[in-house]
Amino acid sequence: MTRLSGISWHGARLRVALPAVLPMTLALAVAGCGPAGGPPGGFPPPVVSVITVEPKDVPVTYEYVAQTAGYREVEVRARVTGILLKRNFKEGMAVRQGDSLFTIDPAPFQVALARSEADLGVAEARLAQAKRESARLKPVIEARAASRKELDDAVSAEQVAEAEVKSIRARLNEAKLNLDYTRVESPISGFASRAVASEGTLVSGPNVLLTTVTQTDPMYVIFGVPDREFLAMRRDVEAGRLKLPADGRLKATVKLADGSAYAREGVLNFRDVRVNTQTGTSEARAEFPNPGGVLRAGEFARVVLHGAVRPGAIVVPQRAVLESPKGKFVYTVNAESKSDQRPVEAGDWTGDGWIINAGLQPGDRVIVEGVMKLSLMPPGVPVKIAGGAAPAGKK
Repeated sequence: MTRLSGISWHGARLRVALPAVLPMTLALAVAGCGPAGGPPGGFPPPVVSVITVEPKDVPVTYEYVAQTAGYREVEVRARVTGILLKRNFKEGMAVRQGDSLFTIDPAPFQVALARSEADLGVAEARLAQAKRESARLKPVIEARAASRKELDDAVSAEQVAEAEVKSIRARLNEAKLNLDYTRVESPISGFASRAVASEGTLVSGPNVLLTTVTQTDPMYVIFGVPDREFLAMRRDVEAGRLKLPADGRLKATVKLADGSAYAREGVLNFRDVRVNTQTGTSEARAEFPNPGGVLRAGEFARVVLHGAVRPGAIVVPQRAVLESPKGKFVYTVNAESKSDQRPVEAGDWTGDGWIINAGLQPGDRVIVEGVMKLSLMPPGVPVKIAGGAAPAGKK
């Protein structure tokens, strides 16, 4: 009984252990049926599509939110104080430099000019009298018929009269200027905005804004470049990964608010050395010809900069680049037709691909189709290339 009990007990233990061991044993047996170094389970090598990495020059574009501004925007203000008598332009229409925009009541300034002219006449008469007196005394003093003091007084009176004439002439010129300033002219050619002050308003000289005139051809497009992006651009230039135009003037295009493209091309002509502490950007500006007036001052748009090139860049399709906790990587095919997981350093986007800054060399074969199947298999499994390797960018 004891022996039978022992046998029964061991049998029971054996019956319990078999279910746990059986699946593992079957898996090892199935795996052993496949070829050495092949995919698990004896399945044929996965079929993948690859591209052969080839360096090439890749154009680079930069796009920013922008706002248009007039080439010149001038505030029109009066130079004298007076009553606004008349508006001489149509609001919103084109004006030329020198056109009269407003008229200030000239009557008080005409009176001041007449008074200055009369004062000048009196002063010139006094000067003439002083000159005659001085000229009469000079020969008399030589004959000792008059004292030296009389001659000195006459010469001094002549000099005072000359100074008075100069002073009154200055006042006369000022009166003429003030009278001319009653005709408020456009300082530039452009488009006038609405009139801020209406007829009958007392204009206190330059303190009152009358209107503004904006020159819209050419037109400025102003935008901000993030400091982080500018630093990355400078590092790429120093490392030779980015080449800018020889003159440093990038070309520019504009996308309008409705998504349409402005037909004319501009050029980047200014970048501020200061960084805005509130936005972390530095102001930049592009200049565009605008003969048809399509661009209007103050509208929002998007500006795209062209002309930069990444020389000898390596580009792979976006679908070939995978992400892991350690960073981005791609699958490559080595000389033995086996897969290899290769970590890479991805840079900017270009079209539908990544620019690879590090991790790949010219001639490497990168897998672009079938990467999901490889992610379920251990590294180094054999693969079958479908249709040969296409050059990068052709697949």
